[in-house]
Amino acid sequence: MKKILFILIGLLSFSSSNAQELERLIEEALRNNPEIQKFELQYSIASEKVNEVNTLPNTQFGVGFFVSEPETRTGAQRFKVYAKQMLPAFGAITAKENYISSLAEAKYEDILIAKRKLMASVSQSYYNLYANTEKQAILTDNIKLLATYETLALTSVEVGKASAVDVLRLQMRQNEMQQLLAILNQQFLAEQTYFNKLLNRDKDIKVTILNELNMPSEGFDSGSENLALHPELLKYDKLFASVEKSELLNQKERSPMIGFGLDYIAVSERPDMNFSDNGKDIIMPMVSVSIPIFNKKYKSQTKQNELQQQVILAQKQERLNTLETLLDKAVNNRISSRISYKTQTKNLGQAKNAEIILVKSYETGTIDFNAILDIQELQLKFQINQIESIKTYYRQTTIINYLTQKQ
Repeated sequence: MKKILFILIGLLSFSSSNAQELERLIEEALRNNPEIQKFELQYSIASEKVNEVNTLPNTQFGVGFFVSEPETRTGAQRFKVYAKQMLPAFGAITAKENYISSLAEAKYEDILIAKRKLMASVSQSYYNLYANTEKQAILTDNIKLLATYETLALTSVEVGKASAVDVLRLQMRQNEMQQLLAILNQQFLAEQTYFNKLLNRDKDIKVTILNELNMPSEGFDSGSENLALHPELLKYDKLFASVEKSELLNQKERSPMIGFGLDYIAVSERPDMNFSDNGKDIIMPMVSVSIPIFNKKYKSQTKQNELQQQVILAQKQERLNTLETLLDKAVNNRISSRISYKTQTKNLGQAKNAEIILVKSYETGTIDFNAILDIQELQLKFQINQIESIKTYYRQTTIINYLTQKQ
């Protein structure tokens, strides 16, 4: 699990400080998350059931009193005490232990699945917080830039190079950005609550994003050949094996059972008589056999096990198809995010060049504030799209790692 954790967050372009911080947060989540604790407890319960089945059937004890004491040659029988122990067929208890152990092994895969999902959820939420933080920073910078343009516009109004309408438009644009900034802040708080609850801690704990994420210059292999080792699929293999163990147990249970017992009957002495066995108690060892003559139950169980194995194979194939689809989608989405990032970077450079040209035109005595607002809006759009591309890249990488990392 430690190895998987490092691979999940050890991306080439991910700064070491960010990687270490995310690693620490994931480890905290793995320790404290109640869902993980739930699956671990369920596994402990399933494992403990092995001790439950490692036992013989209940020993039978009984006592009876004769209401009307029957007379025998040696005396009247007063009461009877007996004990009986049935023994299952040879290997039946071992077969039951193996079956329960196989169920516990399948349950263990639930822990691995839950841990992988938790690691992916923590990472994706972290990237959401990163994107939100970056968007807030960009909006703050743009608001400051608009304030500079507003000052420039006010100066232009004084010398007759601009109208008051230009100033008002710049102010309205700032108001819109302030609104977006406030909304992003609320979204950050909501995502921060979700993140903290994944770690099972107070929702108001501040989550700090340490450094900037960059788009990697090159991609890396998705490792699709490892998909067959995913715990969601291995669980079906273990469930299939548990059905095989169930059938072995079924075959053992349909075998005869043998029992041993002992009867003790207390006998009273016959009065006024003297002979060697007068009043001698009766001790009678017993042997019994339990034979399942009407064994439709076991034949039906065999048929059910065969059908259950077919169901498991179908479920595994269905899940494999789903995981392959998810992997292919994540790989293509990651490629798309790299393409989008490159396009936005190119557009952003051209928009900044246009902005420089427009601002320099102020030196010649003319400035088009409408064009400046349009360019500024385009720049903001390209910057936001860049952040979204980076976030998408890392979120899709998290999905790929969830699906393809080795155990």
